[in-house]
Amino acid sequence: MADTDTSQKNAGTPAVPMSAMSVLAPLLGWLVPGAGHLVQKRWVRGGLIMASIVALFIFGLAMDGKVYPPNTGDILDILGFVGDLGSGGLYILGRSMDWGADAIRFATADYGTKYIVVAGLLNIMSMVDAYHIAIGKKP
Repeated sequence: MADTDTSQKNAGTPAVPMSAMSVLAPLLGWLVPGAGHLVQKRWVRGGLIMASIVALFIFGLAMDGKVYPPNTGDILDILGFVGDLGSGGLYILGRSMDWGADAIRFATADYGTKYIVVAGLLNIMSMVDAYHIAIGKKP
């Protein structure tokens, strides 16, 4: 009878380590954009992510962009809220300071709203990137 070794069967599939860093990096990256990379000593990538997301958010506010409140109304408002919520700490700060609460009156304000939403979506992408680095899927 042939000897079957289960270690040889599973040798080709790498195990995904669930460490504290795989949970901490995305959460920190959501709260402070770029922090998920900085905590993993990815200084340049973390700094670039932080600078770009904060700049998008600030430029959006400077153009009188709208920060969407939580709601269950129009589908586009819900999607805007989800995009804004991706900014994490910036969204919490913006809502607590009542930034972007005015109605959109100018075309530049609509562009500003898009900047704020894109900042949130970019932060979500950076959280996923920080997670993949933490689990060793990406060098």
